[in-house]
Amino acid sequence: MLSFFKGYKTFAIVFAIISIIIISLIYNTLNVYQPLPIYQPAMVSTELVDTTIQYQKKYHKIADFSLINQNGKTITQDDYKDKIYVADFFFTTCGTICPIMTKNMAAIQSATMTYNDVMLLSHTVTPEIDSVEQLKRYAVAKGVIDRKWNLVTGDKKEIYKLARKSYLAVKEDGNGGPFDMIHTENFMLIDKKRQIRGFYDGTNPEDIDRLLQDIEILKQEYEQ
Repeated sequence: MLSFFKGYKTFAIVFAIISIIIISLIYNTLNVYQPLPIYQPAMVSTELVDTTIQYQKKYHKIADFSLINQNGKTITQDDYKDKIYVADFFFTTCGTICPIMTKNMAAIQSATMTYNDVMLLSHTVTPEIDSVEQLKRYAVAKGVIDRKWNLVTGDKKEIYKLARKSYLAVKEDGNGGPFDMIHTENFMLIDKKRQIRGFYDGTNPEDIDRLLQDIEILKQEYEQ
């Protein structure tokens, strides 16, 4: 009888070791690093994509730009070179979704303060109202940290072209003329190659959590 239990004990130990190995393999398989998609115009709802690029399936990148930030500094793609960044479109006098979006951008700023390669970029959609001075007042009121987060103004047509043809953020409606107005809650996650890696509802806390998780995933991509 004693020898039977000794044999059973050996079997139990071997079975336990094999079980641990199998569970570890399954866990590692399920937790394999999964890169974020690289969004192309053809992958996005057609109502958000200009007809000239609607069927583009590769090589889409954020276009070059030259805009002015809250400190009167010219901001270009050079300021975001080798950076991951979150972009959005807002205006300082908005009383509906923009205050929520700005609050959430501030939360992203706080969550990524130790990441020198992560920045934020907010474009005003009413540059005729949002002067440098107005953006500065807004930045101070909202806790914007200059080295981390640029609020930019500039030529309205350039900003609207960026929104529609680069960031794929809003429905097409006009060409940035005096009566043209865009209003979107979208946040876009942009990688170090100026590619779109995610779209998020900037008013939704769950989407903000997902965005922060995606930043972590994207950072892993550059550590491979």
